[in-house]
Amino acid sequence: MSHTPSTLSRRQLLVLGSLLGGISFATPAMAQLRLRNLLDSARDLAAAEMLTAEGMRPVFDQMSAQMDRENPLAPPNDPYARRLASLTEGLDNYDGLDLDIQTYLVPDVNAFAMANGTIRIFSGLMDQFTDDEIRYVIGHEIGHVQRDHTRRRMQGALRKRAALGAAQGAGGTVGQLASGELSQLFTQVIGAQHSQQHEREADDYALGFMRNNGYQPMAAVTALEKLGSGSSGGGVPWLQTHPSPQARARRMRAQL
Repeated sequence: MSHTPSTLSRRQLLVLGSLLGGISFATPAMAQLRLRNLLDSARDLAAAEMLTAEGMRPVFDQMSAQMDRENPLAPPNDPYARRLASLTEGLDNYDGLDLDIQTYLVPDVNAFAMANGTIRIFSGLMDQFTDDEIRYVIGHEIGHVQRDHTRRRMQGALRKRAALGAAQGAGGTVGQLASGELSQLFTQVIGAQHSQQHEREADDYALGFMRNNGYQPMAAVTALEKLGSGSSGGGVPWLQTHPSPQARARRMRAQL
């Protein structure tokens, strides 16, 4: 069910006008159908602009559940799960965010976080990193959430793909999305190009996270140096969307 405001804003009318500019209507019936679709798209765009972090929580919850179905979660008695539980003891909540930190038994060197507090660390990363280096990764991922990067990437993906079939009202929520839509959204949001500014902000947040929790801050530098040198297991595809880990390591070393 789409949100249907009583009037279109000036911005919506401009969007609608640009869309209508390139369309030739063959019949009145076809014109009416296309106009209705375009009106719906304009309303969805406006709804995407107004979505709050809380309003996006349902779609992050759906994405988290789907990713957990598609990837093997380490059970509580698994060595990876036990190690992660030990090194994250006391991190059920940080900076007002409830955290759900678990391991995927996947050999890739990777990790991700969502704005609902979901954090997943891949076993391949745990094989290569020390406990404090993993903690830096966790702090970095929390930083992306707390600095609003994740919400803005989701907002951009929804705006770009017009995947807001159930956006409701100003500051509303996103309803149920199909499995295929969720997978595509996950790729766009989690695998999106990371700007230099966003990575710096997340790295700075991670340093504060390390210090505040009594972890070794220099682990942030050594983790990035491992990624940059290839000692973390060779080619890491997602690094192509991130600024140079070597440059980030040098910057953080200078700060420390």
